[in-house]
Amino acid sequence: MADTMHALEKNPNWKGRRGPVVLVIMDGVGYGKYEDGDAVKASRMEYLDWLTANCPHTKLKAHGTAVGLPSDDDMGNSEVGHNAMGCGRVFAQGAKLVGESISSGSMFKDATWQKLVKNVADKNSTLHFIGLVSDGNVHSHIDHLKAMVAQAAKDGIKKVRVHALLDGRDVDPTSALNYITPLEEYLASFKDCDYRIASGGGRMYMTMDRYNADWSMVQRGWYAHVLGEGRTFESATKAIETYRAEVPGILDQDMHEFVIAENGKPVGTINDGDSVIYFNFRGDRALEITKAFETPASADFPYFDRKRVPSVEYAGMMEYDGDAHIPSQYLVNPPSIDRTMGEYLTKTGVRLLAISETQKYGHVTYFFNGNKQGKFDEKLEDYIEVPSDVVPFEQRPWMKCAEITDKVIEAIKSGKYDHIRLNFPNGDMVGHTGVFNAVVCSMEGMDLQLGRIRDAIKEAGGIMCVTADHGNSDDMYEHAKDGSVKKDKDGTPKAKTSHSLNPVPGIIYDPEYKGEYDNTKLNDGLGISSWPATIMNLMGYFAPTDYDKSMINLK
Repeated sequence: MADTMHALEKNPNWKGRRGPVVLVIMDGVGYGKYEDGDAVKASRMEYLDWLTANCPHTKLKAHGTAVGLPSDDDMGNSEVGHNAMGCGRVFAQGAKLVGESISSGSMFKDATWQKLVKNVADKNSTLHFIGLVSDGNVHSHIDHLKAMVAQAAKDGIKKVRVHALLDGRDVDPTSALNYITPLEEYLASFKDCDYRIASGGGRMYMTMDRYNADWSMVQRGWYAHVLGEGRTFESATKAIETYRAEVPGILDQDMHEFVIAENGKPVGTINDGDSVIYFNFRGDRALEITKAFETPASADFPYFDRKRVPSVEYAGMMEYDGDAHIPSQYLVNPPSIDRTMGEYLTKTGVRLLAISETQKYGHVTYFFNGNKQGKFDEKLEDYIEVPSDVVPFEQRPWMKCAEITDKVIEAIKSGKYDHIRLNFPNGDMVGHTGVFNAVVCSMEGMDLQLGRIRDAIKEAGGIMCVTADHGNSDDMYEHAKDGSVKKDKDGTPKAKTSHSLNPVPGIIYDPEYKGEYDNTKLNDGLGISSWPATIMNLMGYFAPTDYDKSMINLK
């Protein structure tokens, strides 16, 4: 039975601590299945090893059904991971919601789909799809795209254009042709219809920026998708083959733009009267391109010169920002997450701080708070964003972990906060590059910061909780079914740039432990959604009755 929003009940047997309870999220750091390719194991992690050897710890599930995804074959990701760690329960997430909406047919009966299709039919215009073309199931799934294209054909739409972003992060880093070539064949199979790929490029080169980190990515996407500006090719397959021949070893995610042209003219510019669907279901890399489409031509748009702003019917796959209601039209309702840990803590009068650098700032705020912008209580909450470097992550693998730690230690010493949560993005952002040595560097740089926070916690008499939202850096090589490492043509290990299915740490460092719980063993078999109940217990409160089980057993 669901609980209700209320101030948390104090545990009369809790003896208190002098300092705050700090949650350290090592983004993308799990327990590897294979020694070969495990950059965490390959790193000198003196402080993480010390914490594991000297503190109660467990392995937590951070993928699949444990975080609301359709099956345990689905890798976790930062969005759903922070949702789970923030709300203390498991909600059905984007991929599952979209799949159910398509299989039941409810998406196509909904007013938004009907409106976009009618707009195209009435104006004899084009239906455009923009999004990530893979089966990674983190931001999108190609099956969703194909189902919508098939429905468009049933609805009598004669002209469809796909603007295909290449993945290589949530799937094999050079697997684009496994998706693009069959997609081109699929689109061509609709007889008496004009269905084609119109443009595309790598997800880390164009369109899919997040947190306002690099609007030039969105500009490149806009110019290719909307204006048809960029290097032209006869097909998307030909574009990928050409780029690979010209730049050996190029990863899909970094591939430059391509525009499909015929007789010297782009085949799929976006024009007045068209309908546009951004078919990614995950919100963080959807907000900026959505803003570019939804900001009127007459309004101030300081991010880049859009040159031409077509009047279109635009919809996202989901509502990417529930508070700001972005986009104004969407196909599938997002999970309705309520009663998050942050809301309970502020209702109880707890003073808290959330901090990360730009790349994960939205995760410890927006996603952690159940996909809600802003604060629950302006007086009790502080949020700090440390600006990220705008360079390839393998060039600065330590990222901003030291600067984050500086501010966290300052916050611990201030005595102002009862709870602090922080995210070190290194293991995830550098892990996605596939550069093994850079990941090792990132891990060792982060480990130094774990040691600094541990020492500050000991001095302040607080509690340090160490975890991750999913795995990544723990699985940097592609492995065959027999466990052997796959090799590239030159004999080197084939890099893996996607998340892993591995469990993640659950560690509690409590230097002034006073016997209120069993500190010899934490509960096993739990997911990362157990952190809220655990943290509430460690702060001296009972968790809501419907929250997932705590890792500790109170005496």
